[in-house]
Amino acid sequence: MDTDPVKITVLDDDAHGIPAAEYAETLRDRLPDAEVSLAKTPPQERRLVPDATVVTGATLGEDLIADAGNLRLFACRSAGVDHLPLETFEEHGVAVTNASGIHGPNVAEHVLGWLLMFTRRLDEGLRRQKRREWRRYPSFGELTGKTVTVVGLGAIGEAVVERLEGFGVGTIGVRYTPEKGGPTDEVIGFDRRDLLAALAETDFLVLACPLTETTEGLIGATELGVLPTDAVVVNVARGPVVDTPALVETLRDNRLHGAGLDVTDPEPLPEGHPLWGFENVFITPHAAGHTPRCWERLADIVAENVETAKATGEYDGLRNQIV
Repeated sequence: MDTDPVKITVLDDDAHGIPAAEYAETLRDRLPDAEVSLAKTPPQERRLVPDATVVTGATLGEDLIADAGNLRLFACRSAGVDHLPLETFEEHGVAVTNASGIHGPNVAEHVLGWLLMFTRRLDEGLRRQKRREWRRYPSFGELTGKTVTVVGLGAIGEAVVERLEGFGVGTIGVRYTPEKGGPTDEVIGFDRRDLLAALAETDFLVLACPLTETTEGLIGATELGVLPTDAVVVNVARGPVVDTPALVETLRDNRLHGAGLDVTDPEPLPEGHPLWGFENVFITPHAAGHTPRCWERLADIVAENVETAKATGEYDGLRNQIV
């Protein structure tokens, strides 16, 4: 058993709506025997990272990885790791974990908010309220009886499906390994024929998958054209999963009821981009994962892995380990 104190460096990041200082404090509470430091500036990063056993944050530059001779674990604060220099981490013997699972509840609630907004036309109610106009309008419908296709059955996708259970919807799940099954009524893989057949009967398409070679550009002109004209696309995955020009064209031609986009391509979305101009497109700035409780959930993962490593002497076989 390793008795030396673990040195943890928290890279400053307030992406979840609370300062990273509170994340660092939570780690101190979870790991009272560890030395937890907060790097607020690049000079502090350059000073603290070389001595750290564990670094946690959004990413870490290759130069800092090379200088971090004591680094054993990088705990990424996001579920997606496509932005990380994974090969460099592996070359230097640094384990990498992601934050899969910590965003499930809040992102799923974000998705449900949009589904209900579209279904009950709450956006029209807001517009009429702004005009102080008391005039009834027909509701778009009910979720009951609709078909929701969820692409990606990881923690977020499963959380979405779980929250849909009380609405009486039919669900189709799309995942890399359909043989694993899932919480949806039907599970398919990324076979193009199967996907197009599923899209043809989809009322709400929820994208909650990682960005990979398979999913980049997954929803393009053909896929959007197969969707029913009253369908809604919700993207809480990554912007490039959707072909943005094709989405704009489909919306302009009124061949889609609307879209809820927490991620876009490009991102940030430029001020003059046409997506801003559609009343039936709701946009949030990659904020669906924002909640203070994410830091608590991430601290739980990091603390569990540090305790495991202290007990075994190995940074391997850790929860959420990628490398």
